[in-house]
Amino acid sequence: MSLSTLYLAWVEDLPPRLNAVRKTRGLSLTMDDGVVLKTDHYAPRAGGPHPTILMRLPYGRRGFAPIAQAYAERGFHVIVQACRGTERSGGEFDPFANERADGLATLRWIEQQDWFDGRLGLTGPSYLGYAQWAISDALPKISAMATKVTTSNFRPVVFPSGAFHLNLWLSWVQVIEGLRNRPLTTAARMFSGDIERRTERAAAVLPLINADKAVVGHKIGFWRHWFEHAIGNDAFWEELDHSHRLSKNTPPVHFISGWYDFMLDPLLADYQRLVALGHTPYLTIGTWFHIAEELQRDNLRETILWMRAKLMGDSSGLRQKPVHLHISGRNSWHEFDAYPPGPPALRTLHLSADRKLARVPAKKGADTYRYDPNDPTPNLGGAIFAFTGAGAVDNAPLEARPDILVYTGPEIRDEVTIIGQCQVTLHARASLPHVDFFVRLCDVDPDGISTNICDGFVRVTPDTPREPDGSWRLTIPLHATSHSFRAGHRSRLLIASGAHPRYARNPGTGEHIATATKLIANDVEILHAGSHIVLPVYDII
Repeated sequence: MSLSTLYLAWVEDLPPRLNAVRKTRGLSLTMDDGVVLKTDHYAPRAGGPHPTILMRLPYGRRGFAPIAQAYAERGFHVIVQACRGTERSGGEFDPFANERADGLATLRWIEQQDWFDGRLGLTGPSYLGYAQWAISDALPKISAMATKVTTSNFRPVVFPSGAFHLNLWLSWVQVIEGLRNRPLTTAARMFSGDIERRTERAAAVLPLINADKAVVGHKIGFWRHWFEHAIGNDAFWEELDHSHRLSKNTPPVHFISGWYDFMLDPLLADYQRLVALGHTPYLTIGTWFHIAEELQRDNLRETILWMRAKLMGDSSGLRQKPVHLHISGRNSWHEFDAYPPGPPALRTLHLSADRKLARVPAKKGADTYRYDPNDPTPNLGGAIFAFTGAGAVDNAPLEARPDILVYTGPEIRDEVTIIGQCQVTLHARASLPHVDFFVRLCDVDPDGISTNICDGFVRVTPDTPREPDGSWRLTIPLHATSHSFRAGHRSRLLIASGAHPRYARNPGTGEHIATATKLIANDVEILHAGSHIVLPVYDII
């Protein structure tokens, strides 16, 4: 047992260690096209049989060694494989493109090993979860999955609501390139905030297709390929979308995510798809962001208990109800039979005069602001890919800007708990037909601190339907949340036309995002009549 696994066992309150581990690193697995992928095997030093856990990843095997060893110390064979074109594996890294074929080849290799007993678990967060879904329809009869902060379909992650998720991909490119070439330096940059600073600088580059050189110093093949082929091209995504592999035969799945994870809504779509097919998947959602420490440690305890139950027949560690949600505000965990926990009571708050939210609809009134992409409205916190600055933050710097509208509700007398997706309807006009709308729900405490809870985004184009008077009536779902507004607090709605560099700024011209260089300011009007937010309210004891 290493110091790192001792630490994990203590922090995660893991079940007792059962055995020592034999490590075989650097195995060479040959894929169908001859490319060799480097693979590590962690084997229990104890009489078998033992089930197997597979993790395929683009981030380097060594960083996942403590996790792999912790699994192996509790009676699992563990296979950790570097994806094609990463670490010392051969070939070129082309995100998403090769995980189906390489995953199937790796499955065949596992099935040929004399230590494999027919029981297989797949686990891991983010890209590792996508690699799970890519082969989820080809697993042995006795198998299980633990998918974390991920989804079977990355298209809405890369291009949310028609925009480009710029912050995510500029930051992720740095991580992939850095871990391959300078892992220790890259790890230091993660914790120092340097990843975010470089992302901020590179996001200002125009045209955006050259931002890869600005952020890592050279061209990135897949970055440019996406700009040239992935935008608005359904055919590009067909082979990369594995949501059709979710079926009645999908193995038992435990979904784990965070309320501030940018992949939460696509993950919940996967969850709902399995529920509709008759499955009872487990779902755990904490008040976490994508790379929160709890998720970085791979939720070891939850996964070990899940794999023991589904692969070993020992369900003694599983909770009674399948859905486990953390409710912020009251800062407590709650269990439910399903998500969402029954139909909500819908509460509507309307935009009104004096920048207020009211229970009574307004008949007239409007507010205006100017969005200037030369000085784009910045993003602050929220569901972003970042090592620093993600999640719940004080929104005061954002609310002070002239290109933000802020509407505040009355003081709450009795606690109001929301679970699920809030929905904003905006009645709006703009001087240019190309415009974005970013909306955010905040909780304002008695001291006036405004903390972001959830937000949503939509991109408007000349093809967006208009009212006879030329205005838009836009419905914008906010990402899922679970939060209690305590007595004495207030709700607050923020409206803007950007959140840069989280979303690539809208130049206002309709030019292709890859090559646009001209930026035009847009005058935006929000009409009170018809603009409101709907809250899904639950009575939680």
